[in-house]
Amino acid sequence: MAKPAETRTAGRKPVTKATRSVAETEKIRAALVARRDELRAEYDQTLSEITELQRDRLTDSAGDDQADTGTKTFEREQEISLANSIRERITQVERALERLDEGGYGWCERCGDPIPVERLAAFPSATLCVKCKQLAERR
Repeated sequence: MAKPAETRTAGRKPVTKATRSVAETEKIRAALVARRDELRAEYDQTLSEITELQRDRLTDSAGDDQADTGTKTFEREQEISLANSIRERITQVERALERLDEGGYGWCERCGDPIPVERLAAFPSATLCVKCKQLAERR
């Protein structure tokens, strides 16, 4: 890490943040971009499958009873929910890339403390440190 930069968080004393080297930043950026591209491909594949299944359901619905119709509706809603979940993960990775550009990546948005490297390795788009995330989940 290069030289420290001083920042203030709401009502807290200044926190010294060490800036990353260009090489470290680019390594993180490459990993995030790769993850975003992977998620976009998964999202596109899921949308394609939803479209294909929807087309099949429209042509193969003759003679369906209420249970069949309900099952197909439930399955469609699950597929759409999966696509929305993937889209949300894409948004999280894009936000992590923005934070990387702004210099806030790796720092908790709530308390300003550093997010442990282990947490970022497991969840690269994390915006909260472990303590703040636990507090948020209790609410």
